[in-house]
Amino acid sequence: MRKAFAQIVGIATLLAAATPHVAYAQNIDFGDDSGKFAKDGECDDMRFSGPGMTDTTLIDSDIRHDASDCRSAYNQGRLTYQGGRRSGATPVAATSDADRIQWGDDAGKYAKDGECDDKRFQGAGMTSTPLLDSDIKHDATDCRTAFRQGRLQLRQ
Repeated sequence: MRKAFAQIVGIATLLAAATPHVAYAQNIDFGDDSGKFAKDGECDDMRFSGPGMTDTTLIDSDIRHDASDCRSAYNQGRLTYQGGRRSGATPVAATSDADRIQWGDDAGKYAKDGECDDKRFQGAGMTSTPLLDSDIKHDATDCRTAFRQGRLQLRQ
């Protein structure tokens, strides 16, 4: 009986050690709410991406200073934690560049899902699904946000 119990405990221990562990919200340092746009319902911290993000330009000074908005959107599954300070890796597009683009509207079937579906763009902020002509200028929020974060550029 003891031998069987010891084997069960050993197997359970091995299974627990081999199980991948998900990064839960309690493992993320969300910081505080001292940012200028904290508690406005949109995450302004560039360490995150997704439909819970603001569509304004992201700046370094907002990192870890919009905790309530970012934690709430993360817990609702509307944000993905990217980690680190992304602005050092990818430059944020100049506002003047973003102002020159005709973004359109959010009338597309997959608008506001955190991925740009407009085939005029390319980059890390794009969807991995096939691009359709019918989505051109119909995913403005997702495309504008990713462009301003430096995760998209216009195709040449």
